Formats: sequence, structure tokens, C-alpha cells
Amino acid sequence: MKCAFIKEHRQEFRLLSMCQVLKVHHSGYYTWLKECQSLRALENAKLSAQIRYHYDQSMGIYGSPQIYHVPKEAGISCSKNRVARLMKASQLRSIRGYKRPRYRVGRPALVSPNQLQRKFTHEVPDQAWVTDITYIRTYEGWLYLTVVIDLQSRLVVGWIMQARMQTRLVLDALTMAIWRR
Repeated sequence: MKCAFIKEHRQEFRLLSMCQVLKVHHSGYYTWLKECQSLRALENAKLSAQIRYHYDQSMGIYGSPQIYHVPKEAGISCSKNRVARLMKASQLRSIRGYKRPRYRVGRPALVSPNQLQRKFTHEVPDQAWVTDITYIRTYEGWLYLTVVIDLQSRLVVGWIMQARMQTRLVLDALTMAIWRR
């Protein structure tokens, strides 16, 4: 008789011993069994649906700081961290700018011999020219400027400005210097 009772209620005995180990009252377990989700979980599900909708409306551009303002404007109280946590749980991430492909490393550049030997003053014009490349930020983007200077007169002999830094930039500046002198 006693063994039959134990066999019938074995699951309950396991549950009660598990509740004792976890220090949880057994009535809390049965309440949890009856209610599928807590109020907080239901609110999170509703908020996650709103987050997903606004994320899709922004075509994946908005992240948690921008989407955080949408429920706040609708009168739903939530924090930035809660929105970020729900977005992370739903695997929603804002689309960031694309990465440019890195240039492959080729053979090392050829090093020219030092012709000036740190002598930057010359008596005769057009005997030594130096060049430099710099970049300038404008509203339309970066511009690259190449300047050729005569070391005797310290005057700009040739210059060129382009939107892309290529070998042609330096060659055009040197061509201009040759034509002007």
C-alpha cells in the first residue's frame, strides 16, 4: 500500500525536494505552472513587437538609442538598457557603414638615393625641386594637393589638386612645373 502511494506521487516528491533545494515555495511553482508568462514577459513581448516594427520601418538603420525614443513618445515606460537588451535578444543590430576593402601589400616601394644630402640651399634656380602631398578636408570630401617648390627661389613651380590620391597626381604637378619653367 505504501509503495503504491509512493509510486503514484513520485513526481510530487521530486518536486517538493527540488523546491526545498532551490529554496522556492511549492505554491510559487504551481502558480508559475498555471500562468504561462509573467506580466513583465508579456510587456517585453509587446515592446519587442514594437521595436521590431520600427526597426523594419527604418530598414535596419536605427539602433537602440534611436528606437528608445519611439516607446517613450507612445507613453510606454522603458529604459535604454531594456530596449538594447530586447534588441540583442531579438538579434536586431543597426546597419553600420560599409568597410572598404583593404589594399593588398605588394612589393616594397623603391627607395631613391638621397641626392640633396640635406643641402636645401642652392645658388642656381631650377637645380633642385622638392615636392609634397597633403590633403585638405572640404564640404564635398577630401582633396589632395601636390606642390613642387624650387629650392633656390622657394617659389611654387607647379601644383595640382584632385579628389583621389594617385600616381597621376604627382606626375601632373611635375609636368606643370616643367611647362612653367
